[in-house]
Amino acid sequence: MPRQKSTHVDDPKAVGARLKAAREQSGLSQRQLAFPGCSPAYISRIEAGDRIPSLQLLRELGRRLGVSEDYLATGSQRRDGREDTLVEAELALRLDELELAERLYTEALDRATTERERAPALAGLGQLAFRRGEPREAVAQIEEALRGYRADVSEHPALAETLGRTYAMLGETQASISVFDRCVAAAEKNGDPVQIVRFAVLLGYALMDAGNFRRAEELLGRALEVGRDLRDPIVRVHLYWSQSKLHGEQNDIEAATRYARKALEVLELTEDSYRTARAHQLLAHLELDRGRAEEALTLLEEGWPLLASSGSPIDRAQFRIEEARALAKLGREEEAAGLAMEISGLLADADPNDTGRIYGLLGEIFADLGDRERARELYELAIDFLERVHPNRYLIEVYAQLADLLENEGHKQEAYAYMKKAVGMQQAVAAKSPA
Repeated sequence: MPRQKSTHVDDPKAVGARLKAAREQSGLSQRQLAFPGCSPAYISRIEAGDRIPSLQLLRELGRRLGVSEDYLATGSQRRDGREDTLVEAELALRLDELELAERLYTEALDRATTERERAPALAGLGQLAFRRGEPREAVAQIEEALRGYRADVSEHPALAETLGRTYAMLGETQASISVFDRCVAAAEKNGDPVQIVRFAVLLGYALMDAGNFRRAEELLGRALEVGRDLRDPIVRVHLYWSQSKLHGEQNDIEAATRYARKALEVLELTEDSYRTARAHQLLAHLELDRGRAEEALTLLEEGWPLLASSGSPIDRAQFRIEEARALAKLGREEEAAGLAMEISGLLADADPNDTGRIYGLLGEIFADLGDRERARELYELAIDFLERVHPNRYLIEVYAQLADLLENEGHKQEAYAYMKKAVGMQQAVAAKSPA
């Protein structure tokens, strides 16, 4: 008896061909795709064009393959407004309208019916979590999005940058290095100089955090060569900024300051308020290291309005702590102490690594103010947080600072114990660093 014409598919043979192509792209056999009510043999008949599956069956097959039922049935995707919502959400995110972006991404996620459709909404929510200083939530959302895309992280540069930076925030330095390494390799394979510079700089930062300055220097030197002919101002900023950080880590403050000023000069010609504020912060940090607190404070006062509206809570805490350091060194003790307490209030939901680093800097501020008891409490708090993500090079600094404080108070035995911990941590960090 002739088969009745279907009203929900365009052509049984075409449906079979689309199903087979989607299955093979997913790397699944007919047996692996099968489920109760849809045997491997039935899938074989659909792919041969001998059976017309119901819409319910197409929906389940599509869900398992990361495509929609409409694609399997007719080869087209139903336009339900989800794409428009995603575009609006991305625009809201770029304009720092975070509440609107979250509502729109959540709406798009609720409308999605397949893993692939869910992926861009999850990616957006992951970016939002990163901006809000919620690194663990950001990692969970982005990793799920990448599973939905079924692609290597290097194929999604924006997500790769956020994921690598988030791993670094969590103290997972090797995971951060792995992400950026893969992106550098992919950019070099594709001959994309902008992406080579972008990820070489990020990889350089991660390597510096791991204490591998030799490889970081080689990588950033290569990025400078590749980036010399690029006209994109933000690329040049990344290059100058990375060089400033590298020289600063190696205690070449003059060179670090020179590169930081170059970065700031370029940024002031753009409309990138976030990076401009961070450049002010970096330059102020270097001026403080050179003993020029007045210059540092001027830079911070210029940069703060730019960051106040665009940075995460941790960005703002890290910025204000440089201001507190400058005030302390200028003898403005009450202002420094008040700002330090304000900073403490920004740390409630922060990651342990960031929290520990900031408490360590707060301890340094109170030590400069002569409040050794409070400084000791803050150093001990810093150690409590940083030990959760060790081996950690920031622990070396805090152990050494607390040892100096204790020695100055006459507690030589305790000071020796912390100095011994600093040496042991230095060895642990060196052993963990990649070659």
